Amino acid sequence: MSNPILLDFPESFETERLLIRAPQAGDGAELNEAIRESRSELLPYMPFAKNLPTVEESEIFSREGRISYLKRSSLFLRIYDKHTGAFIGCSGLHQIDWEAGKFEIGYWVRTSCSGKGYITEAVNGIVDFAIRELAANRLEIRCNAANVRSAAVAERTGFKLDGILRKDRLENDGQLHDTKIYAKVRGDEF
Repeated sequence: MSNPILLDFPESFETERLLIRAPQAGDGAELNEAIRESRSELLPYMPFAKNLPTVEESEIFSREGRISYLKRSSLFLRIYDKHTGAFIGCSGLHQIDWEAGKFEIGYWVRTSCSGKGYITEAVNGIVDFAIRELAANRLEIRCNAANVRSAAVAERTGFKLDGILRKDRLENDGQLHDTKIYAKVRGDEF
């Protein structure tokens, strides 16, 4: 494969209810607000929730996410209600292996938007995007084995449990936790 920075693909796409797009300058304030609103739910599983970022730090993170998207090193994505413009959460395609066509999908939803099927819809949209635009061969979702809600998203979207890595991830509580690895692969699921 040639250098992935030469790949052209859209910076946004839509699902039935959602606009999913690459980060932009100016996203920091709404990102920060969502993290603050959702801290108690994020804290067990997301390292960034351990120490609440400032608005400036969230803006820096958003701009760095934009750079990563353009460099094709990690495809951070923001999720919005396409009718109201409300910020819902974050997702993305990470741990990219362009040669193998392998991507890991990560996600979180702000607390006020939880339980409405937004992340399930976003993951399905991101899977379609990765297959259509990025020629994905393997898509993974990795989550703390205790994160029942994250695992349920993987299962609802048709990912199969490949296995569990024991004592694989150090979480905010300072303890090692097991990691569930779910996958969809070309030839089996798409």
